[in-house]
Amino acid sequence: MARKPGKKYQAALKQVEARDYTLDQAVPLLQKIKFAKFDETVEVHMRLGVDPKHADQMVRGTVVMPNGLGKSKKVLVIASGDKLREATEAGADFVGGEDMVNKIQSEGWTDYDAVIATPDMMRSVGKLGKVLGPRGLMPNPKTGTVTVDVAKAVLEVKAGKVEFRVDKTGIIHAPIGKISFTPAKLVENASSLITAVLKAKPSAAKGKYVKNATLCSTMGPGISLDTSELTAKETAANA
Repeated sequence: MARKPGKKYQAALKQVEARDYTLDQAVPLLQKIKFAKFDETVEVHMRLGVDPKHADQMVRGTVVMPNGLGKSKKVLVIASGDKLREATEAGADFVGGEDMVNKIQSEGWTDYDAVIATPDMMRSVGKLGKVLGPRGLMPNPKTGTVTVDVAKAVLEVKAGKVEFRVDKTGIIHAPIGKISFTPAKLVENASSLITAVLKAKPSAAKGKYVKNATLCSTMGPGISLDTSELTAKETAANA
């Protein structure tokens, strides 16, 4: 049985009109109606006109948030040789080689937010698919997490790099910052994410690409975004 929304949520929901908002309108409204006592994460959800069951319609990519995410991510680097020192100097929280692979295999250890690996370690890291895969932590060359330039990868993740990937229902969910950010910073971060998703449009996608988009916080109601604004961004992104 679905749990009935609380009074604070219902009061917040009443302040959201049944219409589409521009980002400049949606962000201040989201901050106005917040009621949680903690610094909520703000997210953008985009329903896309793709069928992710087809490989040529998969949408995925990364974007570095210009204003960060308000939280320092814990980064694990699995490498060897000089790359271990480079990762440590770049600020990686955990650095190692086969010892880290064994720890994850034996303990199911996942106390980190991102995993970066060098190509030479992928034979071992490939064994970790059952642990890392379901959590979206598996290193991948397409997202820059399998690389010889581990220092750059660590710095990007620490700066607020977000990986997005369409789920099996055709929706992308991604964080863009904290509710305590200034409206301008949240708008800029949201715009960066949206532009990256638009640029990642697969050539096999037909019809309307962005069907709808919503802005929400951890506890608050969703605010529908004006997709005509997004379409304008799409045109500019592909120009």
